[in-house]
Amino acid sequence: MRWFATGQKLGLHAALIGVSVALCGWQWSEHRRFRDSAAQSLINRGRDITSTLGIVIGSQRRFGLLVSKERIEASLQALIQPGSLESIVVLGATGETIASAGRPVEITPAMLRERGVFWREQELVLMNLTDLGSPGQGPEDKPLPSAVVVSNPRFSKALRGPQRPAGAPVGETSAPRAPFGRPAWMSQEEYEGLIRTQGVHSLVISLSTIDTDRAVWADLWLRLLVAVMGSGVALVSSLAWRNFNRNAELRIRLLKAGEMNSHLARMNLVAAGLAHETRNPLNLIRGHAQLVSTDASAGARLREHAGAILEEADRVTVQLNQFIDYSKPRQPQLGPVDLVRLASDVARTLAPDVEDKRVTLSASSDPLVIQADGQLFRQALFNLVINAVQAVETGGRVEVDWRVTPDAGVVIEVRDDGAGVPEELRGEIFKPYVTKRPGGVGLGLAIVWQIVAAHGWEIACLANVPRGAIFRITHARTDSLRHEA
Repeated sequence: MRWFATGQKLGLHAALIGVSVALCGWQWSEHRRFRDSAAQSLINRGRDITSTLGIVIGSQRRFGLLVSKERIEASLQALIQPGSLESIVVLGATGETIASAGRPVEITPAMLRERGVFWREQELVLMNLTDLGSPGQGPEDKPLPSAVVVSNPRFSKALRGPQRPAGAPVGETSAPRAPFGRPAWMSQEEYEGLIRTQGVHSLVISLSTIDTDRAVWADLWLRLLVAVMGSGVALVSSLAWRNFNRNAELRIRLLKAGEMNSHLARMNLVAAGLAHETRNPLNLIRGHAQLVSTDASAGARLREHAGAILEEADRVTVQLNQFIDYSKPRQPQLGPVDLVRLASDVARTLAPDVEDKRVTLSASSDPLVIQADGQLFRQALFNLVINAVQAVETGGRVEVDWRVTPDAGVVIEVRDDGAGVPEELRGEIFKPYVTKRPGGVGLGLAIVWQIVAAHGWEIACLANVPRGAIFRITHARTDSLRHEA
């Protein structure tokens, strides 16, 4: 039954630990999903911005492909939002910067080669993965850039609008031109040089990740809070279940102790009557037998019979006293009991028995004070030690030891290296009139069980290694535990 309870306890703890681990894993997985989603959302926003910037740049074209650098940078600067869109850089075909707005952005050769998404501290740098587009075909069917940025004062003046020749009618310009051809005032060589060096091919934008980082950290703290609260609930449930089991065990022990006290109270009345009705005739018989055994005029055979009657009368008296003692209800009056002093007192009392069998009796010297009824517990320890001394052979060993454990409270053990107790008798040996010793009454260990149960403790008989028996008392409380409670 105890193994089943232990397994049930371990199973519950394992289940609660599993739930806590699963909850933590789930929250971490959800946080990673949130973090990846936030990062992808920022990337998608950046790509939308680059698409919009392509339209803005295209809308600034004049004279086909030409765009004034001052004009495009002014338009880009208007789009800058500190804390959100930090920088915009327009790149040419060879990666050189031809226009920019906002704070400077470091563009490395690796970024020009790879093009894509680059995460930095509190910054996301995006390079559009393809060119901004080719609105037409240039000479020799080569693709044209979406715009050509110029900054020459002559070009800037020309870009302010087409010039009307002197004397020409209103609305008539200098000369017709193709939609994406060079302006009439520019040579073909100049035009192609501008396309090669100043043509818009790529965009680089820098987005602040501060808000995203804050949201990710806020989500992480929220997940940690949920995980900690869930683990706390599991821990509280474990402690509550443990306290419930302890209370249940205590109620069972108290119920058993109450039933035993009621039973003993009834037996006490019977025992009192039995003692009253038996002691007087028994004393009378013993007195006459003693007179006969000391009468010199009586024959030797008669004196021998009288001695036998005297011995049997004494044996019956001892058994009667033990029975009366067993039938008494146990109502311990708790107080501090020094185990070192108590063990020394019991050892002094049993010194003749110990010396007679040349038994080595040792007790722990670790100071420990428990809460117990001093007289009752002395009787219980005395019965356990005398039982161990009687069980060992001549020259045997008996040990009294104690220790404090987190689960079983104070544990007190009486160990011997005798023949031990067979496994089938270990659960019966504390019952009345069960004994292994020839001539034993079988009430000594039963009285020990009564005293232990009355204190709310437990006692068990175990096998000693390599031989012998261990009588172990558990769930005693130290004096310090009483004050803390």
